[in-house]
Amino acid sequence: MSWQEARLISVAGISGDREAEQRATSALLAVLSVVRPFSIALLAPLGASKAGKATVETFIETTFKLKTGTTVRPDGLIRVTFGSQKPWVGLVEVKSGSSKLDSEQLERYVDVAKENGYDCVLSISNEIPASPGAHPSGLKLRANSKVALHHISWTRVLTTAVMEKVHRGIDDPEQTWILGELIRYLEHPASGAVGFDDMGENWVEVRDGGRNGTLNKRDDAVVDIAQRWDQLLGYASLKLGSDIGEDVQEVVPRAHVADPSLRTKSFVEELAIEGKLSGALRIPDTISDLEIDVDLKARQILVSTSFEAPGDKGAKGRIGWLTRQLKDAPAGLVVEAFPKNARSGSAATLEAVRTDPAVLLSDQKRDPVKFRLVARSEMGQNRKAGKKPGFSQSVVDAIESFYGDVLQDLVAYQARAPRRRERAPEVATEELPSVPLLSPPAIPSKGAPDGRWRVSLD
Repeated sequence: MSWQEARLISVAGISGDREAEQRATSALLAVLSVVRPFSIALLAPLGASKAGKATVETFIETTFKLKTGTTVRPDGLIRVTFGSQKPWVGLVEVKSGSSKLDSEQLERYVDVAKENGYDCVLSISNEIPASPGAHPSGLKLRANSKVALHHISWTRVLTTAVMEKVHRGIDDPEQTWILGELIRYLEHPASGAVGFDDMGENWVEVRDGGRNGTLNKRDDAVVDIAQRWDQLLGYASLKLGSDIGEDVQEVVPRAHVADPSLRTKSFVEELAIEGKLSGALRIPDTISDLEIDVDLKARQILVSTSFEAPGDKGAKGRIGWLTRQLKDAPAGLVVEAFPKNARSGSAATLEAVRTDPAVLLSDQKRDPVKFRLVARSEMGQNRKAGKKPGFSQSVVDAIESFYGDVLQDLVAYQARAPRRRERAPEVATEELPSVPLLSPPAIPSKGAPDGRWRVSLD
């Protein structure tokens, strides 16, 4: 006998992308109207009310006619109302699988929102913006536009649902079960809500060019892979955040936030000139950022973190502080130690450091002031996962392994507070007899012979 647990949202009978989009849209919007903590987490950052008792209404296949006479039909509409506040209304456009968002279609929805006084247009797809603040369709609105354009990837939808159910918790057991059914649905391959698992048709060409040193930064293929790398970093941060229940962020320089094109340019130059791709993730309460470097020439992935050594210990004490925290880390982890003002440091495997901490000391036996931990792994070669892990999966695996094996166990050093000095106990003494005291020396008068002092005793 065999059986399957009944599903609230069935995955049976999905015959194509269009049907997957319709079913995913209906399922998501219905759950948003029921599970208030989930709708707050997803919609409040877009401007909707944060009130727990606000009403969330959702609709699908809404039809509008523009003043030009054109009929448009967004996939959905969300309305959030609370008390006497002006309702927040957003139009929703959904894509699933490999379907891409259409900028012209979204622009028509923006026109609908303007004509009806709505707040925003929200797109949902498997696309992850190449840069923070950018829209995957390339559509840009004027800075003074009364209608906002937002995008949420299916990965973020799933991550938000997991964090609310698993990590933050929902008081109502029925809402918990309903949200769990949405998670169960979105995690099924038939839902069309897939993760980032494809580096695109240009991957093999750029991968080989990076290894051979023949890439041109003006080549569109190089630009495409640079943008996909940024998307992969965003996906990896969402995936790790879902696993640990924290808001993991891609580290982005302020200049790149202000001008996303600078970020793409920096990745393109690094890829074309050095044959490398790099990035960093910031995880709350960790000792330091998690850094990722992919070397296409060596076909390796390096994941690392750097942090300060204790300042009030000797060299061996500093190394011992580190190894005690790495008792469960892989023996092949590389430990690097850097003395003050040194351009290079000493390096050894964790196994060697455990055996002899002195292998990390420089020839001058100078105390290390900074440590760096590095884990190396093989880079996936394929554009997507198959019989062997694809490139994106190998990167995500390397990040999650390093966090679980190394980074999560490290705690920044806290020097001990200064110890209070104990005072010597007071000793009782006998009262001494009084003794006549000498009066202060007299100041010589101007007429004193030979300038001698005259001292008188009482």
